[in-house]
Amino acid sequence: MAARKVELLLNKTVENLGLVGDVVKVKPGYARNYLLPHALAEAPTAEKIEALKSARAQAAAEMEKLRTDRAALIARLEGVSIKLVRSVNDQGALYGAVTHRDIADQLVADGFHVDMRAVRLGQTIRRIGSYSCAIVFDRELRTDIGVEVAPDRTLELYARTEEPSAEETPAEAPEGEAPAAEAPAKGKAKAEKSDGESGTKSARSRKA
Repeated sequence: MAARKVELLLNKTVENLGLVGDVVKVKPGYARNYLLPHALAEAPTAEKIEALKSARAQAAAEMEKLRTDRAALIARLEGVSIKLVRSVNDQGALYGAVTHRDIADQLVADGFHVDMRAVRLGQTIRRIGSYSCAIVFDRELRTDIGVEVAPDRTLELYARTEEPSAEETPAEAPEGEAPAAEAPAKGKAKAEKSDGESGTKSARSRKA
């Protein structure tokens, strides 16, 4: 049988629970081990609820402003991609994974004030490449950004795969000279022309 929840009055705003002045129901263990020892909540009374009305109104206004600011930030983050340069080995593996803090710090550096707690990575990033990362403030305020992880140096392994081979690169003929591949064709055409002229001369001789 599940333990009955207890009713408490919040003395301070507790994220994902309520604002100061709210009366909330929580599990006994959460109340006993966290809320009550830290003076975040107490047993509600009419007098205490009345005393916190002003604080609750102020907290509600601040929360509304925060939500408006976050909605504007989410709109600005649409289509954004950040770049992180990291040390890697020759195979493109990072010396240490990219963390939530790494992404949050880069977003702040790029002008987007995102708290590390809003960064949600769906996978551990341990190699160079392009990834997607969710930025989540609440169920309705979320978006995805791009994360490009680049090496801090040119990797020979990748450079070799991008360079064209000698067979793929045609040699340029010196100025004024025909490419070598055309020479046999021209020689053949000249020979055919000579054979044709010889045949014409022979025909004229017989006619004469």
